[in-house]
Amino acid sequence: MAKHIGIVACSAEGAALCYRTICSEGAALFGAHGHPEVTMHTPPFGRYVEVLDKEDWPSVGELMLTSARILERAGADFLICPDNTVHQALPLIEAASPLPWLNIAEAVSANASERGVRRIGLTGTKWLVESDVYPGPLKRRGIDHVLPAPDERQEMNRIIMDELVNAQFNPSAVSFFQDVVARMKSEGCDAVVLGCTEIPLIINDENAALPTLDSTRLLARAALSKAAS
Repeated sequence: MAKHIGIVACSAEGAALCYRTICSEGAALFGAHGHPEVTMHTPPFGRYVEVLDKEDWPSVGELMLTSARILERAGADFLICPDNTVHQALPLIEAASPLPWLNIAEAVSANASERGVRRIGLTGTKWLVESDVYPGPLKRRGIDHVLPAPDERQEMNRIIMDELVNAQFNPSAVSFFQDVVARMKSEGCDAVVLGCTEIPLIINDENAALPTLDSTRLLARAALSKAAS
């Protein structure tokens, strides 16, 4: 029997992409039309935004724990969260969690190591790129990283929070992210982490100057692998 995946969802677009990936790619492991059982819980996204704006990480963690407890009651065997930013609260709650978690940064960093990446660019919200979510997992694998410049972080955050989470995919946003990735390439990066679960909706290997590490789909694939084990 495949393990039951619980999705602790934050923003709808990233969570939907993660869910679709699990279901569409599950057939490769489970046969035609096959995938593990999946249950998702999503509180109103505004609750997350309110505490993120205050950088109140304990409260972020409490929202995650609420979802975790609901998913445990629904029968989930383990948890994933298709939101890079709120992983900053994960160390605060893992001991109290009723179920184990897969860490999105660990999944991405492991894939980067397997691909031989040595220096990586990091994109995402201002909270994510200024956090410890990725530096630790990358450093443990000997991977250096480059952050967006301060002005890039602000515009990246605006695009994510005002546009992408609301399913607004504008050409100007694509161009902005392309410019950031091109700058990272000029600084010696050999790949870029799409470290917000909505960024893969506008940036990919076809339109970026660097190979991309799609955090949303990599987390979904890690969940499929665990579910099959």
